[in-house]
Amino acid sequence: MNKRLKSNSMKIIYIANTVLPTGRAHGAQIVKTCEALSDAGVDLELIVTNRKTPIRESVFEYYGARENFKITKAWCIDTVHLGWLGFWFEQLTFASSVIIHTMLKDELFFTRDEFIACCLKLLGKRVIWEAHIGQKNIFARFLVKTNTKMIVISHGLEKLYLEYGVRSENIRVIPDGVDLNQFGKQISQEEARRTINVEKDMKLIVYTGSRQVGKGVETLVEAGALLGDLAQVMIVSNKHYLEIPQYLAAADVLVIPNSAKDKVSHLYTSPMKLFEYMASGRPIVASNLPSIREVLDDSTAYFFEPDNPESLAEIVTYVLNDPKAIEKTKRAKEQALEYTWEKRAKKIIEFISK
Repeated sequence: MNKRLKSNSMKIIYIANTVLPTGRAHGAQIVKTCEALSDAGVDLELIVTNRKTPIRESVFEYYGARENFKITKAWCIDTVHLGWLGFWFEQLTFASSVIIHTMLKDELFFTRDEFIACCLKLLGKRVIWEAHIGQKNIFARFLVKTNTKMIVISHGLEKLYLEYGVRSENIRVIPDGVDLNQFGKQISQEEARRTINVEKDMKLIVYTGSRQVGKGVETLVEAGALLGDLAQVMIVSNKHYLEIPQYLAAADVLVIPNSAKDKVSHLYTSPMKLFEYMASGRPIVASNLPSIREVLDDSTAYFFEPDNPESLAEIVTYVLNDPKAIEKTKRAKEQALEYTWEKRAKKIIEFISK
């Protein structure tokens, strides 16, 4: 958008104590949110750390994003690899840089980091806090007591914070989103399999994302062993962000195996992969959890008992032979239209403009 048109628009400074680009999902979530807000007319600056990244491409190249907002890299001392004390030393040096950079600025501040949000509130800044994992620490308590506006990514989180004392007018549920230009493209399975070098006749079960605790990857691995020669499980981690749509298109079944043993996974999450799966037009098998059920239902996905590899293997086998699977994928793809980054940005602007 023309800078002249943005001269009188809403101004936001988005602060993220992270390195960009990164192969982790939060990087894409931050960049795509900023891109969509800027497309919607917001004059936006993203402040991230100056920590080193092994990724050579620029932020905009790596995520396939338009260069429509400014990125500032704030100085910090990179000690996050030194454990708890190292993390806090890095956090404090980054926060100091942010405060110096923004001291005289009157923009609206947006962050996923409750510590940064507290620092800014103490300086009298206007702050929006976006919560993803249900933090209830001293910083979260301060933000609640000072009536800070909050965006949460699930109704599970909304319920948690309302019970914690957040006023209903200060909180809004706005789930994560998907870029349909990237994940909604019509890619044939044959073409995708040629691209990623997978046999065309193989039954392929795909999971994309990290192997962190709570993601349920161990359940998927065990289910793969039970499936034997029927299907091959592929866990897609640490791949270039723009390559992921090819893996989704190559799949016969896409799996979200989140664990019920992890509270965030069970109640609070809004995984980006969920919306990417929906847009891809491939059958989805997901853990039967409240967090997942906020978006998917029996008309758009198949569900299995969380943390149960036998149940997962049974449902995957059923899906591979179910002629009605195409109907569910069509409905999921249609519903993905409601979860674009553009629509998310409009909801954010509507909420913070009140």
